[in-house]
Amino acid sequence: MEKTMKVIVRAFLTALALAAVASGQRLALHYNQPAEDWQSQALPIGNGRLGAMIFGDARQEHLQLNEISLWSGDEKDTGSYQNLADLLFDLTQGAPQSYRRRLDIDRAIHSIQYTADGIAYAREYFASAPQQVLVCRFAADKSGAYTGTLKLNDAHAARTTASGNRLMTSGTLANGLQYETAVQVVNTGGRVTASADGVLRIDNADALTIVVAAGTNYVADRARGWRGGAPQERIEAQLKAAAAKPYAALRAAHIADYQSLFRRVSLNLGSTALDLPTDERLVRYGDGAADEELEALFFQFGRYLLISSSRPGSLPANLQGLWNNSNNPPWRSDYHSNINIQMNYWPAEPTNLPECAIPFFDYVNSLRGVRGEATRQHYPNVRGWTVQTENNIFGAGSFKWNPPGSAWYAQHYWEHYAFTRDLEFLRKTAYPVLKEVTQFWEDHLVARADGALVTPDGWSPEHGPEEPGVTYDQEIVWDLFTNYMEAATALGVDTEYRQKVAQMREKLLKPKIGAWGQVQEWPEDRDDIRDEHRHVSHLFALHPGRQISPVATPELASAAKISLSARGDRSTGWAMAWRINFWARLLDGDHAHRLLRNLLHITGKGNKTDYGKGGGVYSNLFDTHPPFQIDGNFGATAGMAEMLLQSQAGEIHLLPALPQAWAEGAVTGLKARGNVTVDMAWKGGKLTLATLRSPVATKATVRFSGRTQTVTLPAGRAVKLVGQALSQAKSAFQPGL
Repeated sequence: MEKTMKVIVRAFLTALALAAVASGQRLALHYNQPAEDWQSQALPIGNGRLGAMIFGDARQEHLQLNEISLWSGDEKDTGSYQNLADLLFDLTQGAPQSYRRRLDIDRAIHSIQYTADGIAYAREYFASAPQQVLVCRFAADKSGAYTGTLKLNDAHAARTTASGNRLMTSGTLANGLQYETAVQVVNTGGRVTASADGVLRIDNADALTIVVAAGTNYVADRARGWRGGAPQERIEAQLKAAAAKPYAALRAAHIADYQSLFRRVSLNLGSTALDLPTDERLVRYGDGAADEELEALFFQFGRYLLISSSRPGSLPANLQGLWNNSNNPPWRSDYHSNINIQMNYWPAEPTNLPECAIPFFDYVNSLRGVRGEATRQHYPNVRGWTVQTENNIFGAGSFKWNPPGSAWYAQHYWEHYAFTRDLEFLRKTAYPVLKEVTQFWEDHLVARADGALVTPDGWSPEHGPEEPGVTYDQEIVWDLFTNYMEAATALGVDTEYRQKVAQMREKLLKPKIGAWGQVQEWPEDRDDIRDEHRHVSHLFALHPGRQISPVATPELASAAKISLSARGDRSTGWAMAWRINFWARLLDGDHAHRLLRNLLHITGKGNKTDYGKGGGVYSNLFDTHPPFQIDGNFGATAGMAEMLLQSQAGEIHLLPALPQAWAEGAVTGLKARGNVTVDMAWKGGKLTLATLRSPVATKATVRFSGRTQTVTLPAGRAVKLVGQALSQAKSAFQPGL
């Protein structure tokens, strides 16, 4: 038995080593010490609903746990996203040596390896979407190596009970939301004993698989009072099913599920051949060293975080994605409507993760009834609905009203159709939202004496005076009306109303150029050239909107460049991420890359809010406002995609903002609007090969190498562009990051 166990464990250790070699450092974060700080050093895993931050100490393991629907508050009180629990495993071992902690984002597996007292130890952790559980595997190359105590500490002081090989805690928040967390230990060898004080004692186990299940009775259905049945039966079933499977089967199913999403896109910007820990690489990068491999890793880390925090059937990623260790987190860890939740989903469509946007649409659909009632209380005699700045999962809002917030939400519905060409989604899901939000603005806009239509209660978040017709509002309404008109045309419906909306759009107050050449933030020319505010809301029309572009509106694009230059390149984390996208849309890849370098500035452990220029990333690559705010991760990934491919202007623009730093590289699997998948390779800063594919026959206008060309795409067949020539061929790209 012992010999068999050693063979199994050595195979496990070998698999870990091979996994590390296979992806090298290119698809992994790694460190030579455990985490001491939750925010800046612990590493995240998640399956969209359940998440954990892993500290990885050899002798005192700590997993901080989250379930994305654990919220206080209700339809009137915004409340906040809550911590779930902490899982603590105290082990009787010697001092660790040759320690290595690693997050492989190609497989979504966190691993730890070390030796102690001559024994080689290895652990793996992952969040399984197929099984809806967290899985932890502890192995060693010697029998009986694991002795210690396993504890589950509820974040709301609920009592933990231990029975057999399980720990369980359950409770009810003040709002009536029920929750439960359950842990089961599957041991090979040794003994597991439950104690009366709610602790599992593990003695001399050869190996352990620890399974964690958790849930609440929240349902995204107002008609049911936001509550379903008690979660106990569901959690019991999930735990039992997962615990009955061999670890290898759990692991294989998890990897296959995750990679079906993650491996759609690869990015290779070059190899730096560094085997430094991630925190040391960040320091080196901050000192000015080039590290295109680190930049590509950061791009893919954003995709990893989106897959891990936003899966169909659950809630969307919030201000901290899925991960939160506080019952009073910064900004409630909520859904901020004046850019933040929207930025979370910027990379979903262009980086080929459209399924990850579904939770956002489901969330918005669930709150329309509550928001409609609240909107009519605040804005009498309007149809449709809108939102406030801070929002929860029950439809409640707080802080300032943000009238264009729902129109910005609606943009994502249109973009999902624009990228996927899913007419059924447009008809059943997107169009109703686009129309009712358009009706809100039909009722809410007012006419000035000169006939211009303006928003009556504007505010340029989170900046300046409140007054009618601020540029931010006007641009978002223009975008909404444009998207509505195109949606109605695509569906062949509401012809008369579509014409009315077109007339309203023409009357909207348009962006203006001010005295020092800038895009005016307000109707009156009062912009301060010394103002370096983090928000650049008045450039929504440049990104993520499409009203301003260097090709169609060159004067406004030049004015946007002046505005951006005045705002500066140092800011909070998410603000620098947005600026990457702005400069990419202005076709200035070198400036976009400068912002990326600024954002990849390593910061310390501090949790103090900084509204100025303190942004960057922590050593675990989490974006820091500061404190941690995940939209900067997502915004940066989207910005890098914009540097490589754009399609918002009715054409597919290849390498529109390629910086000199990325002189040679390749990318596969990016998406363009029209449901076109694009692979590219380039050398010496010039496109050498591009492959375009569409599931249906279509034509596309492609811009590359300073010219445009109409390309016919047969259904399901690849069209290869080689320099200036066209030929039918299959893509021949080597996989990258």
